[in-house]
Amino acid sequence: MVIIQSKSRRKPSGARYKSKIIKKRQHLIGRLPAMTKVGPVKIQSIRARGNSTKLRLLNTNKVNVYDPKTKTYSIETINNVTDSPADKNFIRRNIITKGAVIQTSKGNAKVTNRPGQDGIVNAVLV
Repeated sequence: MVIIQSKSRRKPSGARYKSKIIKKRQHLIGRLPAMTKVGPVKIQSIRARGNSTKLRLLNTNKVNVYDPKTKTYSIETINNVTDSPADKNFIRRNIITKGAVIQTSKGNAKVTNRPGQDGIVNAVLV
């Protein structure tokens, strides 16, 4: 079954909307989430709209960490995920999403980008 990113054809009550809602179109297709995990680096290139490409990060063990006190960047290793606002089950599964708090060798850091769409993990020390 195709994942479609469009308005539902039914109202919350179960009734149908008027027929102005369009059929399934190619530009409305979505994809399953990348579910970036902690592990050896694995990147997948996917075609995006307009014939551009996105880098889908499937596994990673490196992160670009920004330290606000010293205003410097460094590449650190990821130990595990300690908190995730997206889903509490992502913590035990070590899935990295935007807003997740990860444990690094410098301390805890909050992820500031979307690794499933950017192909890299950026974080700020908490």
